[in-house]
Amino acid sequence: KMPMPMRTMLLRHLSPASALPNPRRSPASSPQRIPARARPPPLHSARTTALRARRTPMAAGETGASVSVSAAEAEAESTQAFMPDARAYWVTSDLIAWNVGEQEAASVCLYASRAAEMGLSPSNGGIQGYDSKVELQPESAGLPETVTQKFPFISSYRAFSVPSSVDVASLVKCQLVVASFGADGKHVDVTGLQLPGVLDDMFAYTGPLGAVFSEESVSLHLWAPTAQGVSVCFFDGPAGPVLETVQLEESNGVWSVTGPREWENRYYLYEVDVYHPTKAQVLKCLAGDPYARGLSANGARTWLVDINNETLKPASWDELADEKPKLDSFSDITIYELHIRDFSAHDGTVDSDSRGGFRAFAYQASAGMQHLRKLSDAGLTHVHLLPSFHFAGVDDIKSNWKFVDECELATFPPGSDKQQAAVVAIQEEDPYNWGYNPVLWGVPKGSYASDPDGPSRIIEYRQMVQALNRIGLRVVMDVVYNHLDSSGPCGISSVLDKIVPGYYVRRDTNGQIENSAAMNNTASEHFMVDRLIVDDLLNWAVNYKIDGFRFDLMGHIMKHTMMRAKSALQSLTRDAHGVDGSKIYLYGEGWDFAEVARNQRGINGSQLNMSGTGIGSFNDRIRDAVNGGNPFGNPLQQGFNTGLFLEPNGFYQGNEADTRRSLATYADQIQIGLAGNLRDYVLITHTGEAKEGSEIHTFDGLPVGYTSSPIEIINYVSAHDNETLFDVISVKTPMNLSVDERCRINHLASSMMALSQGIPFFHAGDEILRSKSIDRDSYNSGDWFNKLDFTYETNNWGVGLPPSEKNEDNWPLMKPRLENPSFKPAKGHILASLDSFVDILKIRYSSPLFRLSTASDIKQRVRFHNTGPSSVPGVIVMGIEDARDEKPEVAQLDANFSYVVTVFNVCPHEVSMDIPALASMRLELHPVQVNSSDALVGKSVYEAATGRFTVPRRTVSVFVEPRC
Repeated sequence: KMPMPMRTMLLRHLSPASALPNPRRSPASSPQRIPARARPPPLHSARTTALRARRTPMAAGETGASVSVSAAEAEAESTQAFMPDARAYWVTSDLIAWNVGEQEAASVCLYASRAAEMGLSPSNGGIQGYDSKVELQPESAGLPETVTQKFPFISSYRAFSVPSSVDVASLVKCQLVVASFGADGKHVDVTGLQLPGVLDDMFAYTGPLGAVFSEESVSLHLWAPTAQGVSVCFFDGPAGPVLETVQLEESNGVWSVTGPREWENRYYLYEVDVYHPTKAQVLKCLAGDPYARGLSANGARTWLVDINNETLKPASWDELADEKPKLDSFSDITIYELHIRDFSAHDGTVDSDSRGGFRAFAYQASAGMQHLRKLSDAGLTHVHLLPSFHFAGVDDIKSNWKFVDECELATFPPGSDKQQAAVVAIQEEDPYNWGYNPVLWGVPKGSYASDPDGPSRIIEYRQMVQALNRIGLRVVMDVVYNHLDSSGPCGISSVLDKIVPGYYVRRDTNGQIENSAAMNNTASEHFMVDRLIVDDLLNWAVNYKIDGFRFDLMGHIMKHTMMRAKSALQSLTRDAHGVDGSKIYLYGEGWDFAEVARNQRGINGSQLNMSGTGIGSFNDRIRDAVNGGNPFGNPLQQGFNTGLFLEPNGFYQGNEADTRRSLATYADQIQIGLAGNLRDYVLITHTGEAKEGSEIHTFDGLPVGYTSSPIEIINYVSAHDNETLFDVISVKTPMNLSVDERCRINHLASSMMALSQGIPFFHAGDEILRSKSIDRDSYNSGDWFNKLDFTYETNNWGVGLPPSEKNEDNWPLMKPRLENPSFKPAKGHILASLDSFVDILKIRYSSPLFRLSTASDIKQRVRFHNTGPSSVPGVIVMGIEDARDEKPEVAQLDANFSYVVTVFNVCPHEVSMDIPALASMRLELHPVQVNSSDALVGKSVYEAATGRFTVPRRTVSVFVEPRC
C-alpha cells in the first residue's frame, strides 16, 4: 500500500515551478493505513516534468565560475533527442535481462554510441548512428539465482548472453540500447539499459574513496566507471575563479590523482564527462565529492580538509569516549527528538548570533540546556537531532534569510489565517526546514554553523556533541539515506547522479526514478550505494562520536545494508577508533510500502523483517491505539486515551457496543506494546482468548507484535511529523473538556511510553504541552509555528491557523478550538506537566523492572490483569515481578522492589477494582508519586485484603512492594 504521507508529498513536489524542493515524509505515520480513496495515481511523468521545470541547466555549484555544462546540453534542449525508456537490465558482465517474448524478439542486438549519436532511422525505424552492434544470444537457463536474489522484481525476464569478446568496460561509458527483431528481421522494439547490475559485477570496489592524506601528499579517489573522463577543478577560495584543472587517471572504474600536501584546504569540484540518459547527451557535469568532509556555503564546492587535523578538534575531543554517559544496555535508552533550530531560535539566554545553530548547545547555562539537564537528571539518555548533514531548502548564507515580524503576528487573532500567510510568503527564504532533503551526507549543515565556509561547521558540531554528552545525554543523528534532494546533470543539489547517472537512484521497470520516499529514491541494493551508506555512518561515528542513528524510511533501505551498518559500527573500539561501537544504537522507520513492499527489491528494513536484528523500529500500533485512528485519518477519531466510548466527542465511530469493542481492542494492542511488542508474548485478550502478540491484529489485519527483543521497539505517541501530542488531544477530545483534563490526558500518553518495556521516544515539547497551532506537518512552517519556549511562558497554542498547504481542509475544525481561550494552557499547567514528566522518568529509572533487556524476562515477569470479557473499560493493570520468597526461580534484578504494579486509568472518573491475584501484597504508592505535586495521584490506594486498587480519574498510579 501507499504510505499515508504520499498525497502530501506529491502535492508538495508538484507545486509551482518557483518553489524549491523540500521533500518530507512522515516518520510518525504508518503506511499501512492510507485509505484506498486517498491514494494518488502514479505521477512519474508529471513529477519529472515539474522537477525539470524547476531546474536551470547549470553546472553544479551555480557559482558563475568559468566551468559549465557543455554546449551539447544546451543544444539538446532545442532538438528532439533519442531518449528511449530503460526497460532492459544489464545485470552481469555477460547477461542482459529484458521482458520480451520469443515471438517479438526472435533476435536481440545491443547498440552503443560513445558520442551519444544514436537515433531511429526514419525509413525503417531501426537504429542508426551507433559505433558498435553486438548480437545477443537467448539464455535458455534464464537468469541465475544470484541475479534474481538481487533483482527479484525481474526474475521472470528473459536472459540474453553477451559475447565474452565484448569490451564491457568501454561499452558502459556509452549511450546504450537494445533492439529486438521479429522472425522476419523487422525491427520490433527498442529500449535503454539500466546498468547497476553490471557495474556492481565488474566494478564493485572496497579501496579508498574521497581524499586521503599522507604526510607529504593528498590523493583523490572517485568511483565513476561510466565516466569518459574526470578532472578536478581547484578554485580560489569558496567563491573565487578556477585556479587550475588536473586530470584524473582511471583504474577499473576508479579515477584518482595524487598531489602535494599543499592542496589541503583548497576548494574543488569534479568535472565528469559522462553520458547522462536524462539528456541523451555526453555532458560535462560539475559535482562535489560524494565523500566530502568539508564544504563551502550551500555545498557549492568541496573543501579539501583533513578531518583529523588537530585544529578542528575542541579541547579534550579525543578523550570524549571517556566522558560518554553510562549506558549498560540498550533497554536503558529513552529518546528525546529535537530539531536543532527549534532548540534555541527563541532562547533569549543564548547569544543572538548562536541561536538556532550548533553553538547554542555550548551555552551550559541557557534555558534550553537547563531544561535538557533536568530531563537528563531524571533519566533521559539520548537526544535525537533531526537532520544535521548538508541538506537543501535552507540557504547557508545568513544574510540572505528573511524573517516574519513576530511582534506583528502576535497581534492577530488566534484563529486568523494572516500568520500562516506571512510565514508561507517567505518560507523558501527563511532559515527553517527540518532537513529531510539530502544533498551530501557526510558534512554538517552550514546554516547551523557560524560560518558555512571553512572549519566552523566541523568544530561547532563536535562542540555540540561534547556539550550534550557532558550533561549526561548521548546524541542520535537522524540520517536520510532513502532519497536525494535532486538528480540529473544540472543544479547544485544534484551530486551522485552527475557522477554515475542512474546508479545511485532506484528506478522502476520503465527506467523512471522511483519517488515514493519523497523524490529520487536511492537504491541500497546496489553495492556502492550500500558502501557509501556504511562509510558515511562510520564517518559520523568516528569523526563526530555520534552515539546512535535513526534511519528515515528504513523500510526503503535493504536489510543487508542495515546489518552491515550495525556490524561495522559495533566493531569500532576505543583503542583503535576512539569510539565504543558496542554502545551505538540503530533504529528507524520500518514502513513497508511502494516499490520495496513485500521484498520486491530484496529483503528490506521493514518492521517484520527486522525482528531478531537488535535494530529498533517505530511502533505505530501503540501510537494509533493510544491516540485513535491514525495521523492521516479523520482527526476526530478517538482512541484509548482520548475518550473513545468513555467520553465521545460527537464524531460517529459506531454504536455503544462498537466503540466499547474498539476500546477493548485498543487495550489489547497497547498491552502488547507495553510488553515490548513481542511477537510471542501471550496475552489474554478482550475476548478471553490467549493469543501471542503476532496473533493479535490491527484493524488493517497486520500483526501487532513483531519483535524478538524489547530493544527492537520504539514506543511513541508523537514525533516531529503530524500534530504534537497536545494538539492531537485538543482535537480529539470533546470541545467542552477543560484544559486541566487535557493536560492529564497528555501526561497519561507520555506515561504509557515511559513505563513500557522497550525504548520510549518523546517529541521535544511533549513534556511542556507543546503546540504547533495544530499544524500537521510543520517541516517548512518556520520558527513561528515550531516555537519551543523553555521559559515555560507559552506552549505556542493559538498562534494562527496553520499553513494552508496541508491544513486548510481542517481549518473549520481548528478555528473554533484555536479561538477558544479555554484550550490554552497557562504557565502553571506547563510547569505542572513538566514536573509530572520528570516524575515519570524518575519512576522508570527507579527500577530495572521497567527496562527488562530480554524477551524471556518480559515473558516471565510481566503480567496484565483486568483482561478478558469482564474487564473494566479504560483501565490497564500491569504487574512486573522480581525475585520473591514464593518465586525463587525468578532472578533478582531490583535491590529495592520485589514487585511493581502500574495502573493506567484513562476514565474520566475514579476507578476501584479488586484483583485477587494481587491481594495480600505489601504494595504502596511509589515514593516519587507520594511526593508528587499532582494532588490527585496521591489519592491512589491499594487494599491488601482484597487486592483492591483505587485510582483517580485520568491518572497513572505506580505501586511498589519494597524489599524488607
